[in-house]
Amino acid sequence: MAAATAEAGLKKFGEQVFDLALVDVSLPDKGGLEVLKALKRDNPEVGVIMITAYDSSQSAFQASKNGAESYITKPWDNDKLLLEIRNVLDKTRLQVENVQLRRALKRYGLPNIVGKSREMQRVFDLITQVAPSRATVLITGESGTGKEQVAKTIHATSARADQPFIPINTGSMPVDLLESTLFGHVKGAFTSAIATKRGLFEVADQGTIFFDEIGTVGVETQAKLLRVIQEREFMRLGGTETIHVDVRILAATNVDLKRLVQENKFREDLYYRLNVITIQLPPLCERKEDIPLLVEHFLKKFSEENSRDLRHFTAEALKKMVDYGWPGNVRELENAVERAVVLSNGPELGLDLLPEPIAVNGSRGPRSFQPDYAEGSSLFDIVEGYERRLILDMLARSNWSQTEAAERFRIPLSTLNQKIKRLQIDIKHRREE
Repeated sequence: MAAATAEAGLKKFGEQVFDLALVDVSLPDKGGLEVLKALKRDNPEVGVIMITAYDSSQSAFQASKNGAESYITKPWDNDKLLLEIRNVLDKTRLQVENVQLRRALKRYGLPNIVGKSREMQRVFDLITQVAPSRATVLITGESGTGKEQVAKTIHATSARADQPFIPINTGSMPVDLLESTLFGHVKGAFTSAIATKRGLFEVADQGTIFFDEIGTVGVETQAKLLRVIQEREFMRLGGTETIHVDVRILAATNVDLKRLVQENKFREDLYYRLNVITIQLPPLCERKEDIPLLVEHFLKKFSEENSRDLRHFTAEALKKMVDYGWPGNVRELENAVERAVVLSNGPELGLDLLPEPIAVNGSRGPRSFQPDYAEGSSLFDIVEGYERRLILDMLARSNWSQTEAAERFRIPLSTLNQKIKRLQIDIKHRREE
């Protein structure tokens, strides 16, 4: 939406919500810097890019001082402007997420970390102790146990709470893209580098970066990451300038990093740098007394989100949930409760609204491998059935990632895929449940 004057633009901002504003320094009725101040005063979370015909360092300084995220000179390059818009929108999105996180903290204390078990009380005590420090923390536990939530809580209860919290899943990026994302790059560093770009370490300066599944980082990137931890400095890809930052690093893993060190897949020196303090999250099956509390917490959350009256599970349904093995941990429980709330037509939630493995198996969930075979079954049939259930359990624990399940079984991915095919395990259907 365009406006020809400062007055018209500010009026539109008073009537609607915008994420970004492009503001010309020279406007017919008012200076662009005055408009910038007014925008930031009334809409502190909006991103602002200033545009000018004169490349003045003083104007750029004033714009930055008053809250502008970027400064572009005319005539601009469309590709560069679009890239700058994308970067500013990403930055403002992170800032909004941090504001929402702090609001959640004020409301719930430790957001989405619920439990009265001894295991979770130890986790709460560790969070309270380590949050005020700048120590690196390694958070371990199975998939779905809430590692990112613990990292967010550490950040939000630290002195860095007003600074960025930036999560990154290192397993989802190729090496070149990961390094460019972390350290940034200079213009011309590679074919598509049409402009210099700041990396997440620069964006997170004074704040926190959370590395989800740190064990997937390649050895070359590990060396650069170690330097940032030790020296608090790095260079952009293709650059020669040393950039200094103050960033706290939190990392999480669901694999044994010590084993990766022994297999020469993870640097020993980086392991010890990351493993200053370890917070081990227990699987949900080992803290069953927390399940009713978690169910109540998620019921309240999803009832509010879906504008439903507060729901409650029947005693029979709740017992099935307490008895179930929860291979997907808290994430699987959260999904089950959300599904029940969305599909419900009344305040009472029964067995019919629970996913079949929970409603049917209960205590004989995927974690309980009890003998289950027909009279007269051959040893081959019994072993094959047991193997099928083992693979299903590990896939569920690995969020249906065959690659992760193969790593946890310590077998080649091709071997696991052959077994899945032979045992006729329907991965696609299971993912969609």
